[in-house]
Amino acid sequence: MNELVSLLPFALILCIGIFVQSAAGFAAGLFIVPSLMWCGYSIPEAQTSLLVATIPQNLWGVWTLRDAISFSKLKVPGFTRILFLPIGIAVLQTLESYSVITLRQVVGGVVLSVTIAMMVLNPRPQTSLHRGWAWLAFPLSGFLQGLVGMGGPAIVFWVQAHDWDTRRIRGFLFGMFLISMFPAIGLLYYTFGTRIIQPGLLAAAMTPLLLLVTFAGLRFGNWLGRARLRRITLGILFVMGVAGLAAPWLSGR
Repeated sequence: MNELVSLLPFALILCIGIFVQSAAGFAAGLFIVPSLMWCGYSIPEAQTSLLVATIPQNLWGVWTLRDAISFSKLKVPGFTRILFLPIGIAVLQTLESYSVITLRQVVGGVVLSVTIAMMVLNPRPQTSLHRGWAWLAFPLSGFLQGLVGMGGPAIVFWVQAHDWDTRRIRGFLFGMFLISMFPAIGLLYYTFGTRIIQPGLLAAAMTPLLLLVTFAGLRFGNWLGRARLRRITLGILFVMGVAGLAAPWLSGR
């Protein structure tokens, strides 16, 4: 009974993160990783939980939007993202020698930076972008995915700058996330060993519940409106980012 009670925060965090991701279209990593860290999980464990939890959502998204996905156009962006994953993981491995408080500050700084960027930047959709933006977005996405499990926002910014319809945007995002998901899990296991297995298995065991949460989030997002939900989500993420940076004071150190 005590073990089940201790798993409630883990399950609740994953459910909220997947719910928000389904409703607002972003923020699973920005919410789940720092929240699990406050519950005592390391960054690699939190990353693995996030990746495993989002596998069903991404598989379902790719399958239902397969007619809107140009798989040939996913090759270069996907390969570039995977290429920079090991660099982020190598930096994470170095950072693990620092204290938990410092790591919370690092993650909080990333969350706050991304949140402010989402609040401020509003790219105007265009037919095509200069190739240089792709060479910035996808390597940065791979690096941040490996470092703190938050590689999505860089791709979202790049996609939103195109005049694509909603199905094409969502299909591209689901495809990109799915391509790098299993290499990321493999690299995390290679680097950090068996300690990532338990949180990954726990997240996998929650698959039926997370699928229900996904469908509930989609319906809630349609009911509330993505614009209002986006504002609420960004406000929560802003507070979480500030809390991460203020970890030494919140922890009484």
